[in-house]
Amino acid sequence: MPTLELKNVSYAHEKGKAVLQNVSAELETGKMYAILGPSGSGKTTLLSLLGGLDVPAQGSVLFNGEDITAKGLERHRRNHISLIFQSYNLIDYMTPVENVRLTAKLDAAPILERLGLGQDEITRNVLKLSGGQQQRVAIARALASDAPVILADEPTGNLDAGTAAEITAILKESAHVFGKCVVVATHSGEMAKQADVALKIKRGLLKE
Repeated sequence: MPTLELKNVSYAHEKGKAVLQNVSAELETGKMYAILGPSGSGKTTLLSLLGGLDVPAQGSVLFNGEDITAKGLERHRRNHISLIFQSYNLIDYMTPVENVRLTAKLDAAPILERLGLGQDEITRNVLKLSGGQQQRVAIARALASDAPVILADEPTGNLDAGTAAEITAILKESAHVFGKCVVVATHSGEMAKQADVALKIKRGLLKE
């Protein structure tokens, strides 16, 4: 049974423009998926539907075979999903360590250090960090969560090539070693090559 499943999902903006049309896909634990497509193609919308941040106009999203709307979107978000937002969504009056502790039972410091943040940086207010450093904190927060699914929106968009490769390797490890279902919306062809499955959104359709 797939961990997440889209069944004949369609979605349109308020003005009526179709974003996704009759999309179906099965996403499994232990794999990393890359969702590719130009800006405005619906990549972020697809992540929002999988994460229970939005609901489809038609069709359904399932987690372990159960409709997430019927079971409760808030419950789905709280128990099943860890999100890496393009805009970071960090608590701006906290340090990196405090931000990660919001989702983690594990010690936050080793996870942050593994992502390239030093002792001085992990105890600073996050607003005093660069954009790339803030992105690493957002990724650390997701990796530290117990949630079985990681949804990442352009997680390497603000990082240099070397750091982006390291983050990609960590996301792959999260899938292959720690058994998470990792779904990444990305413009990066390199990340798509590293994914187990690459899916493309074009004209509202999702294809391998």
